[in-house]
Amino acid sequence: MIRPPAGVLFVCLGNICRSPTAEYVARAEFKKLGLRIPVASRGLGNWHVGQGADPRAVTAARAQGFDLSPHRARQFHEDDFARFATVLAVDSATLDELRRRVPDEMPVPERFLVAAGLAPRFSTDDGDVPDPYTGTPDDFDAVLGLIRRGVDGLGERLRVGGESR
Repeated sequence: MIRPPAGVLFVCLGNICRSPTAEYVARAEFKKLGLRIPVASRGLGNWHVGQGADPRAVTAARAQGFDLSPHRARQFHEDDFARFATVLAVDSATLDELRRRVPDEMPVPERFLVAAGLAPRFSTDDGDVPDPYTGTPDDFDAVLGLIRRGVDGLGERLRVGGESR
């Protein structure tokens, strides 16, 4: 199996809500833990490429000390598998699509909350970060809280054991 360089890539649908929130929270929290691991995010779709994070995600994150304002959405490409040792989908539908695309010689993507130790590995309903896009500001706050717990768990696993697998 080919082992890509260290790094964590979070993937969601459009790269304006969940995955950029996870990226910027992880960057800040990993730095506090002394982890020097590259972190990025992508979206499966191309409809938001170049746009900033959703203003509601920016507001929720800013209220808790995270700055998403530099983010610009990027689309996931298959060569991202070779750039990041750990590819994490925020939900099971995204994971299914990533697993269809992963080359045989690359590590298999995982669901973010499963890799963080917050959800059972083989669950179908548990372990997804819900998409707040059509929701309220409270939904963005709830997603941020879930992502923060996930990043804490993932950071601890990376600190103790290297990569999340």
